Amino acid sequence: MSDLLTAHEYRAIAETMAIGGNAFIDGIARPASSGETFPTTNPATGHELAQVAACGKADVDLAVRKAREAFEDGRWRNQAPAERKRVLIGFAKLIERNRHELAVLESLDSGKPVADCQTIDVHETANTIRWHAELIDKIYDSTAPVGQSAVALVVREPIGVVGCVLPWNFPLLMMAWKIGPALAAGCSVIVKPAEETSLTALRLAELAFEAGIPAGILNVVTGTGPAVGEPIGLHPGIDMVSFTGSTETGKRFLRYAADSNLKRVVLECGGKNPAVVFDDAEDLDLVAEQVVLGAFWNMGENCSATSRLIVHEAVKDELLGRIKAYMREWRMGDPLDPGNRVGALVSRDHFEKVKSYLDKVTTEELELVEGGKTEGGAFVEPTIVDGVTRENSLFREEVFGPLLSVTTFSSVSEAIGLANDTAYGLAASVYTGNLKRALKAAREIRAGTVTVNCFGEGDITTPFGGFKESGFGGRDKSIFAHDQYTELKTIWIDTSDRSVDETIR
Repeated sequence: MSDLLTAHEYRAIAETMAIGGNAFIDGIARPASSGETFPTTNPATGHELAQVAACGKADVDLAVRKAREAFEDGRWRNQAPAERKRVLIGFAKLIERNRHELAVLESLDSGKPVADCQTIDVHETANTIRWHAELIDKIYDSTAPVGQSAVALVVREPIGVVGCVLPWNFPLLMMAWKIGPALAAGCSVIVKPAEETSLTALRLAELAFEAGIPAGILNVVTGTGPAVGEPIGLHPGIDMVSFTGSTETGKRFLRYAADSNLKRVVLECGGKNPAVVFDDAEDLDLVAEQVVLGAFWNMGENCSATSRLIVHEAVKDELLGRIKAYMREWRMGDPLDPGNRVGALVSRDHFEKVKSYLDKVTTEELELVEGGKTEGGAFVEPTIVDGVTRENSLFREEVFGPLLSVTTFSSVSEAIGLANDTAYGLAASVYTGNLKRALKAAREIRAGTVTVNCFGEGDITTPFGGFKESGFGGRDKSIFAHDQYTELKTIWIDTSDRSVDETIR
């Protein structure tokens, strides 16, 4: 999966690739019922890639009807667990077989560096599907300890029709995080990709159908949030929604559920994630490398990105010097060149948002340590800003770009207070050579994932989600992800030898 091609080879794939933009409903690529489309463009060049179906409520209604029919007739959920497992493993193999095409398509549509697309996004997409497939015949139902007069079975059943609403920053991988456990559970799924990045979701649905996932089980409905996302949230025929995106939009899905059928809602939302570096951190080169990775990987377009460096005042200057040295390795340029680590931001609108935060460096009288330049209305240099306090917008607001703010502290309690002074609680990192201090900080920081002496999100075996306004209702990844796509049912069997008359009395 890591057999990278050359820039010339990736560009050749891009030039010859056939790109479709129709929605995928009931095993068929379909235009929107209105016939309307919208363009999707390469953010690095501004060139149009395809016209994508601009679906609406009628298309959501069709997808729900077909997904419900497929669920009720049992064409997928009633298959033997070993058979569903076999099909999903075949799906993972098809993803691997088409890895170069998928990597190029993801890079073109999102601006992400193609090397990351292939070695991380596509690789982990296949791994996620395979991992959840392997769980299908390994999650046991149970019995309750009710004594000799009854048998109480506690069984899991697929929740039904699931809506998956995706972000634009990791289109392939976030789709896999959701459809992996949903399909493993036996659900029917309707995916709404972000309008900026619909192409790989459509291709993944085609590969799933080719692998043997029946028609109606995995559908992709493309379009805007108001035209497609809101109808999914309000639809009485959808039993559960899994959403990844902004906190503001996530809150709307809770309202949609309240205003419709009380569908289950799982939210993975924003973050303003700290890296806390104590003065006893043992290897400042390692710290610098990991902070740079956390802050600038995927151009900072990552809900768990390290956006706040909270560093002890005694080591700040030395650490910043080493961070600047590691930043030289992060070359910015053409996303289809595997030598580049920083690609384009996803859209012109998002570029303008990130640029507005760069402008605040001047208006809020902060210190620009490194970077700060922009190119072509699409590229933003990795940037470090020092002197950031609790009152600054760079401390509080999610930038979602390659911008790292720096704040100092002098005591452990101050560091924990700064880390927790946010409405979010998705991820954090702690750097220290003291095990007790590491455990204390990891326990006291209010975040769903806390890494020690590294940046990361764990792996497929660990749950991912947040506290406070970063999450609600469940977790992506791990065995715990299966819980949200199933319902628990109790089956009580009376085994007593009482007569019917005695039972009535």
